[in-house]
Amino acid sequence: MYRKPFDLNAILIPYNLVMALLNLYICLQLFIGSTLLRYSYICEPCRQNFSASEMRIVSAVWWYYFSKVLEFTDTFFFILRKKDNQLTFLHVYHHSTMFSFWWIGVKWVPSGSTFLPAMVNSFIHVLMYTYYGLSAVGPHMNKYLWWKKYLTILQLIQFSVAMMLGINGIVTGCEFPLWMHYTLIGYMISFILLFGNFYAQAYLRGEPIKELEINANCLDLRTRNKSD
Repeated sequence: MYRKPFDLNAILIPYNLVMALLNLYICLQLFIGSTLLRYSYICEPCRQNFSASEMRIVSAVWWYYFSKVLEFTDTFFFILRKKDNQLTFLHVYHHSTMFSFWWIGVKWVPSGSTFLPAMVNSFIHVLMYTYYGLSAVGPHMNKYLWWKKYLTILQLIQFSVAMMLGINGIVTGCEFPLWMHYTLIGYMISFILLFGNFYAQAYLRGEPIKELEINANCLDLRTRNKSD
C-alpha cells in the first residue's frame, strides 16, 4: 500500500543528541579508566580485576554494547521515512555483526585491549550523530556540514589502525584471545573494502551511488538541495 514518508525531524533531533551524549560519556569513561590504569594502546591483556577504574571500563563497555542495541532504531527510521535506498548491505551487515561481536566482548573480554576500539568508535560516533543532528535541523544547516566526507576518512583510518593492531597482536603474541585477533583483522578488512568503495565512488569519481550511511537519521542532503 502506498503511503507518504513520515517526517521524523522532531524525533531525529533529540535522538541524535541523546546518542551523541551517550557516546561522549562512553568515550570519556574509557579514556579516564584506561589512563588511570595506564593501559597500553598496543596490547593490554584482559585480567580479572575489580578495582574502581577497572569496573569503570567494564561498565563503559557494557554501555557501548547497549548503544549498539539502540542503533537498531536507525533501521526503523529508514522504513518509516521510506529511505529504502539506505537499507544497504553495509547497513544490515554493520548493525547485525556489531551487535553480535560486542555481545561476545561484554561476556568474555570486557576489559583489556577491548577498551580501545570501543573508545575510538564512540568518539567517531559523537561526530557522526552531531552531523546527523545538525542535518535534521533543516536545509539551512547544509553550509555548516561541509565536513561529511572527513567522517568517512576517519572511519577508514580507524579500521586500518585496528587491523594493524590485530596483526601486531598476532606477531608479538599479545596475551589476548588469538581468535579475536584474527576475527578483528578480517572484520576490519571487510569495512575497509566497503567504506573505501563508498568513498572512492562518492568523493573521488563523483559517481551517483546509493547512500551507504549506517545511521537511519542521515538526510540525503544532495536530494534535498536539488528540491529546495
